Amino acid sequence: MTLTSVTGIHVLGKSAGIKAAGKKDLAVIYSEAPANVAGVFTTNKVKGAPVVLSIERLAKNRKCQAIVINSGNSNVATGEQGMKDAVEMARAAAYELGIDEQYVLVSSTGIIGFPLPMQKIMDGLKGIKKDLSDEYSQTKDAAEDAAQSIMTTDTCTKQIAVKIKGITGTNSIANTITLAAMAKGSGMIHPNMATMLAFIATDAEIGPSLLQKMLKTSVDKSFNMIAVDNDTSTSDSVYLMANGLKGKADEKEFQKALDHVCIELAKMIAKDGEGATKLMEVIVKQAKTFEDAKKVAKSVALSYLTKSAFGIMPIFGRVMAAAGYSGANIEPEKMDVYFGDEMVVNNGIKADYDKQKINKILKCEENNEGKECNKEKKITITINLNQGKETATAWGCDLTKEYVDINAGYYT
Repeated sequence: MTLTSVTGIHVLGKSAGIKAAGKKDLAVIYSEAPANVAGVFTTNKVKGAPVVLSIERLAKNRKCQAIVINSGNSNVATGEQGMKDAVEMARAAAYELGIDEQYVLVSSTGIIGFPLPMQKIMDGLKGIKKDLSDEYSQTKDAAEDAAQSIMTTDTCTKQIAVKIKGITGTNSIANTITLAAMAKGSGMIHPNMATMLAFIATDAEIGPSLLQKMLKTSVDKSFNMIAVDNDTSTSDSVYLMANGLKGKADEKEFQKALDHVCIELAKMIAKDGEGATKLMEVIVKQAKTFEDAKKVAKSVALSYLTKSAFGIMPIFGRVMAAAGYSGANIEPEKMDVYFGDEMVVNNGIKADYDKQKINKILKCEENNEGKECNKEKKITITINLNQGKETATAWGCDLTKEYVDINAGYYT
């Protein structure tokens, strides 16, 4: 399932000529009915014009009917002209679709400091109403086109969809609610938030204030808990549109489903970190407080020393060091550390672990039952602080030479 599985959602992805070699670089998400919308954005004080415009529009009204996204150019550090271009991008899409301009949000990702090639974008937006009225705009192939159109250094598209039961109506038949999303993100990934864009849609009926609260809750558990490097982007944005076409949803069930969607997308982003070969999952257990658990998990996931040797050797000392400088209230002498299910630290002291088993875990050759490793190439580090009851999880990846090569040759 994809974004197009959501009732009333149409998408397109195409090449407008922003990127070289005819790669797709322009996407539109359109809802047949105006949707309530929520958004969470970068904490970087340097924000791209599209982020500024979207924040302004969400502050005035919580409705959205279309989101226009381009890749290849982030429209960041472009001054007054950049804001004019973001507004014009929204205005052109609204004109083509015949909807209120204030109901159009924009998002851009790519190189920094260059004006948007507005003529190419304007040409790309011409005729989108016809494109979005076509049956193809509600197919999984159209969703794949759109997901490709928002990519930058990503190596794969990132999409997910789930279904939950709605609240039973007067006819005693519960509607099926769909949540679906696509995202991009590969580098400049650091908590608060990652360098990423995510677009989530649902056909559930949820008020804007509750929608915003739910999205923030999910983002804090997911996109704010991943780390590839130590850079926070200028364009990070997560949108959630709810057009209400399938009726009401149970709040707890919807939150659970939204958490799942965001966490799975976050893991996809971490796994696809620039140059990455393995997904790192850091689980912190039995912390005194949830904040302590989060601090330790994020600190380990972000540690360059840990990431540079991750999957090569059991770098438990680096894990302990990262936990120690995390700012969390910990007692090192109580700490246990596991790679997979193999204990490598017991009460703050190196454990007598099985080296062959550890090597297989680190190389992802076998899981603990001797079966083939999951295709995720995921290695889990578990840190038991033995001080309380709180748990938190963060995700990251290994840091390879390829990461340096990619970023040495990618202009921002």
